[in-house]
Amino acid sequence: MDATTPLHVVCPHCGTTNRLAADALARAPDCGRCHRALFTGVPVALDEAGFRKTIGKSDLPVLVDFWAPWCGPCRAMAPQFEAAARELEPHVRLVKLNTEEAPSLSAAMNIRSIPTLALFAGGREIARQPGAMGAADIVRWARAHLPR
Repeated sequence: MDATTPLHVVCPHCGTTNRLAADALARAPDCGRCHRALFTGVPVALDEAGFRKTIGKSDLPVLVDFWAPWCGPCRAMAPQFEAAARELEPHVRLVKLNTEEAPSLSAAMNIRSIPTLALFAGGREIARQPGAMGAADIVRWARAHLPR
């Protein structure tokens, strides 16, 4: 992808779809509407509507952690997923989806166990990995499945 190719990036704060050049990712871009940072190095917690918009409108790959608050392995993986966000952003958006708050989406996505990681690109799921992972393994797995 050319450095000046426009990308669509959904703001994690207000949901606005921002258009920016690919080379702007390295310059800590802000949202055109709310003026907050588009990337914070922390996974974004999304509801069903936010998930659908982020997956459907973002030109960046999106790595989703399907989890639940009662799940011990999910809680253990949370700091690892956060560490992976610091390494993968701004080239991959990391998001968390609480399956207890979005049961119909979880069913539609065929989430059978948690935690489950799913990687999306171009609005489509391209890879899935069930089970808790460490930060280095999350980063390695995501990079291995990213479109070239």
